Formats: sequence, C-alpha cells, structure tokens
Amino acid sequence: MINMKSFDAMRKELKVFEQRREEVISRSREMIQLSKRIIYSVQRHESAAELVTQLKKAKASLPKDAFDTGMQSVALQEYVEALTLFSLVEKGKLPTAKELNVPVHEYLMGLCDLTGELVRMAVNAAIRKQFKDVERWHHITAELYGEFLKLDLRNGELRKKSDQIKWNLQKLEGLMYDLKSKSS
Repeated sequence: MINMKSFDAMRKELKVFEQRREEVISRSREMIQLSKRIIYSVQRHESAAELVTQLKKAKASLPKDAFDTGMQSVALQEYVEALTLFSLVEKGKLPTAKELNVPVHEYLMGLCDLTGELVRMAVNAAIRKQFKDVERWHHITAELYGEFLKLDLRNGELRKKSDQIKWNLQKLEGLMYDLKSKSS
C-alpha cells in the first residue's frame, strides 16, 4: 500500500534540507556578529580590515538558498551596513549592490540601517569638534534620502524601514542646527 522507499527518500531529503538550513542560520549568525564588530571598530576608529576579510569570507561560504529563514536576509543587511560604513570611512565611497554582490532588496535595507550609524559618526565627530565630518555624514544621509524618495516603495518592509532615513536625517539636521547656533 504505502511505498516505504519513497518515504525513506523523503526522510533523507528532509534531513539534508534541515542540515543545510542550520548551516545557513549558523553562517548568518556569524556574519551578523562580524558585521556588528566591524561597525563597533569603525565607530571607535580602530582597524577593522581583518574583520572585513573574515566577513567577506563568511559571506562567500553562505549557501545561495535561503531555506525559508529570514536569517540570511538579516545577515546580508548587516553585511551591507558594515561594509558600506567601512568603505565610507576608509575610502570615502559608497559601494554598490553589485560591488557587494548582494540582492537589491537587502542592499537597500542595509542602507536604511547605515544612516543610523552615520548619525552616530556625526555625533562622535561633533564631540571631537570635527565639524566637517558632521557635515559630511549629514550630506551623505541627505543624498541617500533623496535617492530613496525616487524609489517606488509600496507598503512593504523596505518602505517602512526607509522611514529610518528620514528620522536620521532629521536628527542630523537638528545636530547641524545646534552646532551652527552655538558657533554664532
């Protein structure tokens, strides 16, 4: 009646699927942790080059299939956030989605998160009285906001997350206003 060989094959297939899924989750956690360490190092003006190398290696080993986990998407967003911040600080350049080899959705989500780090960079620069850096982080955030306004974002996760850029820009505008008021 029941084809036992068929069920044996399905059990094996599910076992392999779950093992690969667990691998994706594990690698994603590793990427998230490395990304956070890079951001922390950049914020403290410490070298993050070795961590960037480790993060790129971890991404390269990430299986292409998502296996129904949101972890891989989150890991790629953190990857974008960390490497774009690192590149802006080290090279003065925002890498593209293509340069980072990530899907557009995760790239844009990561850029939304990046703006929060740019606020932090600006506040730290203001504390150190490095006002040109405050202006630089404000300018980059304003440019990102302008580009996001041109996107046709619907009521999805990305549209909601893109509101962060607006709020972060408002924080930076407030900081710029405070600095200009105090210097007058």
